Amino acid sequence: MNASDRLALLQEFYREKAALFARHQAGAEAVSAYDANNAYQYVLAREDAHLDWLRRAIGEAGGAAGEVPAPPPLPSGAAAVAGDDARAASEFLARWQPRVRAMSHARDRKMLELVLGEVAEHQRFFSQAAGGSADLLGRRPDGAGTGGGVLPRRWVE
Repeated sequence: MNASDRLALLQEFYREKAALFARHQAGAEAVSAYDANNAYQYVLAREDAHLDWLRRAIGEAGGAAGEVPAPPPLPSGAAAVAGDDARAASEFLARWQPRVRAMSHARDRKMLELVLGEVAEHQRFFSQAAGGSADLLGRRPDGAGTGGGVLPRRWVE
């Protein structure tokens, strides 16, 4: 893989990962159930780190990452949003796993393998949220409540 092919692959991966990030931000606003929303917040924090790694790798390769696209429309209902996010994560993995395995640049391959491993974890969270699971990131002690749902926006000023 030559330098320009490497840069193009990193930029393409970034665009697709940034699109998932934008979609998950919109999903977090639509999913107000406490446990599912906490999973979305966890995913967003990890994806923010992934995008930072990708921007740095793209910059080191002499390129620019580009803009984060607007999210696509959401389906209605929290379970449908989470289910659609699980499907999108599965499709992302199917598209990228073979391409990443074939990379010759060891550092970038390892970084992308780590990102793909976490996308697989996120896909599991979304599938569980779509199925109504309440213990996505762990279990609360008996009798501990959540106080209801969450705010509809991630950041409030």
